[in-house]
This record gives sequence, structure tokens and C-alpha cells, in this order.
Amino acid sequence: MPHRWRVLFTLLFIASFGLAAQEAHEHKVPEALGKVSFPISCSPVVQQQFDRGVALLHSFAYTAAENAFHGVAEEDRRCAMAHWGIAMTHFHQLWDPPILTATISIAQQEIQWAQQIGTSSERERQFINALGLIYQEAATVPYPTRLLNYELAMSSLAAKDRKDTEAQVFYALALLANASPTDQTHAKQKQAADLLEPLYHAYPEHPGIPHYLIHAYDNAELAPRGLAAARVYSTIAPSAPHALHMPSHIFTRLGLWQDSIASNLAARDAAHRQSDTGEELHAMDYLVYAYLQSGRNTEAFEVVQQLKNMPELNTGNFKIGYAATAMPIRYALERGQWADAASILPPTAAPPQVVAIAVWARGVGLARSARASEALRESDKLAQIEQQLHTSGNDYWATQAAILRREVMAWSAQADRKPEEAVALMREAADKEDAIEKLPVTPGPIVPGREQLGDLLLEQNYPGLAFKEFQTALVNAPGRRGALEGAARAAELSRQK
Repeated sequence: MPHRWRVLFTLLFIASFGLAAQEAHEHKVPEALGKVSFPISCSPVVQQQFDRGVALLHSFAYTAAENAFHGVAEEDRRCAMAHWGIAMTHFHQLWDPPILTATISIAQQEIQWAQQIGTSSERERQFINALGLIYQEAATVPYPTRLLNYELAMSSLAAKDRKDTEAQVFYALALLANASPTDQTHAKQKQAADLLEPLYHAYPEHPGIPHYLIHAYDNAELAPRGLAAARVYSTIAPSAPHALHMPSHIFTRLGLWQDSIASNLAARDAAHRQSDTGEELHAMDYLVYAYLQSGRNTEAFEVVQQLKNMPELNTGNFKIGYAATAMPIRYALERGQWADAASILPPTAAPPQVVAIAVWARGVGLARSARASEALRESDKLAQIEQQLHTSGNDYWATQAAILRREVMAWSAQADRKPEEAVALMREAADKEDAIEKLPVTPGPIVPGREQLGDLLLEQNYPGLAFKEFQTALVNAPGRRGALEGAARAAELSRQK
């Protein structure tokens, strides 16, 4: 063989060997979503793909789940449950809003197809018809009524067969979706937890069980009970960004900041790789919160800067709009940068409840910069937002806007040398805030009203009274840096006094 051919052959061999080695070492990590078994009467060839769709659904990976169920429908055109699955991906039970107006007609069509195709399984018909209640007469029947109807239907389904794991799990989720944020006994959360805890031990690799346990325990009363589920969920479904993030709900409730930081760093990176902007921003907001509570202001600033480099964010999407608005506000107000807060402008095209946070931040910044009359104009804007939310039937966020308005008015009264009025307004705001649960979209109020009341009393030179408020604030939100530092200042001043 001529020398030049031997050289060429050698080079080709080396190149092909290198490519083969590269392929061997760069294979994709196997998808890990946990284990779900949801037997259906469709063709056996689609069972595995259907189970995968349900696993994605349980980790709120709605877009990926929708694609999976579409794949099932294409493979078996007589599979009614595939269309149930697609309709289910448009029902975001624990998010705000739970159903997008633009997707209602799509989901209604999927339910109609499921019912027209039909199924020989009474169990499957119950799943389909129960979900149909959520979309039935959506234009005229209020969502709370439809949600209650769905919960009752799922209760009936779950009661028929206590060994039907998916019926129990989806019923528990329905209970959580229907839990009132003003119920301080957390009755539905406890009912859901009672369903899920035995299943948690029986099916340790099921993704929905620890996920919904975390949501059930995401309140000050029950948070310690959620630590076991928080420790395990991310290991069950590490391919789902939401599963990597969710443990931080419990970590935040317990003041475990380093655990929260690790959880949200992983979630942010996974969401970024999957181009899930909403989940990426959600993790970033919790990350900023945890960094600030840890005193790691530089890292918090870096995350806020990364936010500014993310182009063309759709702030009209509540999940995106909330996180993008809250992060820089947290960074300014947690650090007492009142001039920065006073310069905040509301985001364009954002939902009114998101705009309210920016208006509040601006109002507090103005008031604490001794610009009381300007701050009161911001409180007037909050009153308009409150009325707008009430008119649209969004009473939860209307209440939140009312709380924010009273906080701005309190600081304005303090700047206007009306200390008694300031304390009365802030105490009213704190009491209202303590009586209503936060939604999962946020790690907590930007600055809790009870903590602000402590700050206000310190300004008025009542350290003993301030200390009591900071103590209460720390019971509600353990480990918050502002309350810890406030309590330390109040204690020192009390000793001096």
C-alpha cells in the first residue's frame, strides 16, 4: 500500500474512533421523572407513554406532558384518556391563574373528543367527566363553583376504590386547589396530607405524592412535617425543573437558606436548559429571597443583573411578571434602599396584582424618603387596583392590594408626624396579612407587615413593643434577616432604656 494511502487510512481510522468515543461519552442522561402506574384501556403500546405524561403532569411540566399525551393520541386514535390528559395540562390547579382564558376552548374540545370516543371503563369515564366540570359553562359559571364540583366528583371517584393510587393522588390535588387561603385551620391541606402520607410510604418513587405533600405543608403551622418530602422529591424527578425547585418551599418556611439556595440553583439551571422561562424566573425569585436572608447581597445582586439581561420577558404572563417585578424590589427594600425603591416603575402590560407590588414599593420608598404627599398618591393608585381586582372577582389579590395600601399609608403617616395613625394602619395591615396564606408563586411578602410594624415601633422609640412584633414575625417566617436584626436592635435599645 502506498505511503500516502496508509496515512489517509490511519487518519480516517483515528477520526472514526474519536467520533465513536465521543458518542459513547456524550450520550444523554436517562430521563428521571419517577414512577407512575395509571392503567388505561387503550392500546398496550401507549401505556408507557401515557404513564410518562402523567408523571410530567405530577411535576407540573405541563408543556412536556401535553406533547406526551398528543403522542398517545396519535398512536392510538381511539384512546379517550389521551384527550383527558391533554385537557388536564391546561388545568394548572395550584398556579395563578389556574386556567388561561385562551386555552379554555382548547380544553373543552379535548373533553368533547374524549367523551365522543368513549371508553368501556367506568373509572376512565369518571376521570373524563370530572375534569369536564372544570370547563363546563366556563363563561357563565364562576371558577370556584366549577372547582368545587370537580373536587366532589374526584371525591366520589377516590371513594370507589381506595387502592386506586392515581384517583387518591388527583383527589388530594383537588383538595389543595380548593383550600381557602383564609382557613387558618388548614383543614383541606390536612385532609390531603392524610390521603398522601400512607401512599408516600407505599410508593416511594411516585413524583406527585411528595410534590403535593410539600404543597399541603407549605404554611407556618405544618411546614416541619414537610421536610421529609422536601428532602426526597428532587431525587425522584430530577429531570423536572419544578421538582428541583419545590423543596425550597419548605426550606423557606423553616429558614433553611442554604438548602433553598442549592435547590433553586439546580432548578434555575435545569429550567434554562429546557427553555422554561417561567420556571427559571420562579426559581430565581426564590433564590434572590434566600440570598438576601443569608446576607449574601452580592449574589442576590448578580441574579437581579441576570434578570435584566433576559430579553423580551412576557410580563403579561403572571408567573413571569411576578418574579421579574419582585426580584429587584426585594433587593431594594430588604436592604433599605429607599431612593432606589422610590424610583421603581410599574411593569407594562402586567396583571394588576403585579403592578400593585411595584406601586407599593414606590410608595414605601417615597414615604421613607420623607415624601409623604407623593407616597399618598401611590396609595390612591393601590386603591384603584384594589377596586379593579374586586370588580374582576379576584378577591384574594384585592385583599393583598388593600394590605399594601395600608402599609404605604402607615409610612406616609409616620413621615407626616402622625405616629399613632401610622401604628394603627400598620397593625391593621399586619393583622390582615397574618390571616391569609401566601400563594405558591411567592416565597412570602416582600417585607412582612408584622416586620414593618416592628420597624415602625423602633422608629418611634418603642423598642419593647417592637421586640414583641419581631418575635411574632419570626414565628410566622423563621430566619428572616430583617426581623432577626430588628429584634437584636430592639433588645439592645430596651436594655439601654
